[in-house]
Amino acid sequence: MCVGIPMQVIEVDGSRALCRARDGEHAIDMSLVGTVEAGTWVMTFLGAARETISEETARQSADALAALEMVMRGDVGFEHLFADLIDREPELPEFLRPKTQRNA
Repeated sequence: MCVGIPMQVIEVDGSRALCRARDGEHAIDMSLVGTVEAGTWVMTFLGAARETISEETARQSADALAALEMVMRGDVGFEHLFADLIDREPELPEFLRPKTQRNA
């Protein structure tokens, strides 16, 4: 399974950056996202930033990873980590919707 990890840039040194994740600090290759500033959130995979993301996206991704860890331990009560999904119907992304439902 491929899992991206959200990280926040602490300091930049050329095409590398020191980033902070839930498990500590990591040196991350920034070549794919270009120049970023300290404080920027990035989605990383295998030691490289793949895209810049919003703080909200970073939080939601971190919550999903925390829920996954809870499930793997056999814990329950992780619904609060999916607050944005509770009490609403799932929605297809626009590009998967039938043409009659697009831009509705």
